[in-house]
Amino acid sequence: MTGTYGIVYKAQVRETKEFVALKRIRLDNEEEGVPCTAIREISLLKELKHPNILGLYDVLHTEKKLTLVFEYLDSDLKKFLDAYGGQLESITIKKLMYQLLCGVDFCHQNRVLHRDIKPQNLLINKKGELKIGDFGLARAFGIPVRSYSHEVVTLWYRPPDVLLGSSQYDTSVDIWSVGCVFAETATGQPLFPGSSVTNQLQWIFGKMGSPIDEGIPDTPNGVPVSKEGFEIPTTTYYRYWPGFTKQFECPPKMTNYPGEGLDRFLPKIDLDGVDLLQKMLICDPKRRISASQALKHPYFSDDGLGC
Repeated sequence: MTGTYGIVYKAQVRETKEFVALKRIRLDNEEEGVPCTAIREISLLKELKHPNILGLYDVLHTEKKLTLVFEYLDSDLKKFLDAYGGQLESITIKKLMYQLLCGVDFCHQNRVLHRDIKPQNLLINKKGELKIGDFGLARAFGIPVRSYSHEVVTLWYRPPDVLLGSSQYDTSVDIWSVGCVFAETATGQPLFPGSSVTNQLQWIFGKMGSPIDEGIPDTPNGVPVSKEGFEIPTTTYYRYWPGFTKQFECPPKMTNYPGEGLDRFLPKIDLDGVDLLQKMLICDPKRRISASQALKHPYFSDDGLGC
């Protein structure tokens, strides 16, 4: 199997009979040396030890190749969804999302942004255990806020602030991707299948509504109400993005989408699940829910869930 920057093989340890995954990277060009993506993945995974993060067992380095020895999992979320035709049971969806959020929360607690969460990078074994893999685009972050590349995250899972060119982002970039994966796990189809940056924004604003930054008080921790005391329609509340027009130049044709509401697209997710998803997909990154907050959401109130 060909990976992002190498070939992945399934192998078996002679002594233990345990299966492992070998990611081999050829070092043909002496001037380039070891790819920066490999160095980044190795350094981060050595520090990130968690049940929902792919384990790196060993690194073998020779003159012509670099071999990363990972724990072996049978499939990834994309293949898993394809195998079931997008027809997963509600409890299965919930368990997968809880595990994903546990792994993401651990990354964020250890000041690591994954920056490429998508079904192909989420590995699953026969027990239904999910682990986050492929940390080639991951970065450690700190204070003060640094400027990062906006050419990150596969297009369908990239948040609107990054699509619009923002290079100063935080853990919210991963939360948006998790929300997209959540919706896809429930339907078997990507929520925002754009073909270009512009088309991706059209998909997002078409379903979520174009951002607005006037007339609505910012009440992320309270009941969304207007200045007159009337309850704000849900789609309007989640569209609110203070300072949007000053920070970004949005094409005129994208400024008038009212939004459609996510509940109509997600019949398998209950009202608590839709509420959680909406909070993950708030366009304003500052108002997006965090991974630790999401784990405490009523959607995950079932017994038997735990990081």
